[in-house]
Amino acid sequence: MNEEIAIIDNKTRREKIINFLLKNKKKLILIIAILVLIPLVFFSYQIYKNKNKQWIANKYNSTIINFEGGDKLKAVEIMKEIINDKDPTYSPLALYFLIDNNIQVSNEETNKFFDIIIDEVKLKKEIKNLVIYKKALFNSEFTDENSLITILNPLINSESIWTSHALYLVAEYFYFKNEKQKSKEFYERIISLNNADENILRNAQKKLNRNFSE
Repeated sequence: MNEEIAIIDNKTRREKIINFLLKNKKKLILIIAILVLIPLVFFSYQIYKNKNKQWIANKYNSTIINFEGGDKLKAVEIMKEIINDKDPTYSPLALYFLIDNNIQVSNEETNKFFDIIIDEVKLKKEIKNLVIYKKALFNSEFTDENSLITILNPLINSESIWTSHALYLVAEYFYFKNEKQKSKEFYERIISLNNADENILRNAQKKLNRNFSE
């Protein structure tokens, strides 16, 4: 008797499972398809990203060779394209290349490129902070103090490894404008940092001892 009841129970259970599968066949097929497609799409995207990055890397390296070979105008245009490709590695390098080689790009256009990299490229936090610092360094040659400090505020008001560099840039900016009190305040802020760069800290201390000691 017990064996018969067990057989009936097993048969009933199988029928329920079969009925459930038949009733939800479309949903189950959809779930399985999604589970298969997710890793497929992910790996396809990774392959695309790797190929695209390799293509940009080749374009960047060949452009440097062409620039050194004398094809400067075309090289400049391609470097601008690489900046607009918004690649985390090569877009900043392309901008630095334009700046380091004193290529005739207007200050306005250069700042536009900086903003693309800062605002639209997915960078690690401290790499982004470095780009902000380089933007301030570039602008320090011609901008006013309010604009310079506005650029550097994300660093000045943080605990970035570039904070001491930002403070030192502002201190030097005021020093060479002969605004000694403002300069002193920024040198002193460097001294108070817990994570100041050793060379920056040493130079700030020297400046304070040499130029502001009573």
